[in-house]
Amino acid sequence: MAHAGTPPQPTFEATLVRWSAGGWVFAPVPPEHAPDTAGAFGRAPVIATVDGQAWATSVWRDRAAGWLLAVPARIRSGKDHGDVVTVSIEVDPGRM
Repeated sequence: MAHAGTPPQPTFEATLVRWSAGGWVFAPVPPEHAPDTAGAFGRAPVIATVDGQAWATSVWRDRAAGWLLAVPARIRSGKDHGDVVTVSIEVDPGRM
């Protein structure tokens, strides 16, 4: 969901990881694709695209795991732990 005149965001492949507590499923964000800064609570608002489906969300910085993108079931379309997805994220500074 790039703005007019903005180049498309680079994509990366991520292997989905199911977090043991709470059943959340995350796509780890490689350091070269991670936001430069985080706002409150270690989060950065982004427009995320996973396998062609875009939505407004946030990525979270975990001290041990690095940056994580929670991927809801409606976006995963049946994919789960261990499956590979194609991801792009664009920081949304208007929501910082």
